[in-house]
Amino acid sequence: MLPKVNLKHLHYFWLIAREGSIARASEVLDLAPQTLSGQLASLEESLGHALFRRENRSLKLTEKGQWVYQYAEQIFALTEEMESGLKHFEKQAPLKLRVGIAASIHKLIAWQLLEPATQLERSLNLRCHTGQTPDLIRSLKKQAFDLVLTDQLPEDFSQSGLVATELMRTPISLFATPDTTQRLQADFPNSLHGERLLATSFSTPYFQQLLLWLQQRQITPEFVAEIDDSALIKVFGSRGMGIFAAPHAIRDEVCRQYGVSELARIDGVMDAIFAVTRTASPQHLAIRSILAHKSIEKN
Repeated sequence: MLPKVNLKHLHYFWLIAREGSIARASEVLDLAPQTLSGQLASLEESLGHALFRRENRSLKLTEKGQWVYQYAEQIFALTEEMESGLKHFEKQAPLKLRVGIAASIHKLIAWQLLEPATQLERSLNLRCHTGQTPDLIRSLKKQAFDLVLTDQLPEDFSQSGLVATELMRTPISLFATPDTTQRLQADFPNSLHGERLLATSFSTPYFQQLLLWLQQRQITPEFVAEIDDSALIKVFGSRGMGIFAAPHAIRDEVCRQYGVSELARIDGVMDAIFAVTRTASPQHLAIRSILAHKSIEKN
């Protein structure tokens, strides 16, 4: 027969693992460290496995501990969603949605992906925060966000216990000032050789694809700036600092808002956007509406 897990003990274990030590977890819970140690020992005894090992005065999860922690993450994420959902049952209370958005995601794309949540019958209290993906992922795990939008999943994502859903996949287009576009279009793509190019981040998947696309054609542009803010790079590009890339799906808005022209659409280079959640089937109505409107390719 499977052991009966004490959820209180499991919660203490989860907090110890999340905070990195019994001392820090005891501060969060306002409990004595000795009490937490005893509860952890009881859980390990009931499961029949050691969940931590000591390394240089710090606690590290054992292989079995990592396995248990991934399940605990899902259990307490669902618990938090349940509690949040119960609060939202009050008719007059707006849905609260906290979203972390990677700075490299184009803001028009972020709006398109979040828009379904704003169309619900329930009013929405939306809070958005931009930042770097690793920081946003850590905050999501600590339940500071309900959802993270990113164009780049960390290498160790499969070990995070989180779930990624691809919301959009769209070709990339190159944009420049109208004069530059007119000068380069006739001999494109060879005309890109030696031209000034702006990079969002060299590590993003779509930019790596773009670099490969250029290399395959023996084209070497001059990279004059690396700008990880999607709005700022368009401003620089509109002022003639260099050519920049943006999703083809928002070409009309980019051209209209920044006064640039589409130089070319590059079908071999795709930008993918992911929604990262704590569970595979979120109960949050706003998140469900966002996931339901995913678009694998927009032209």
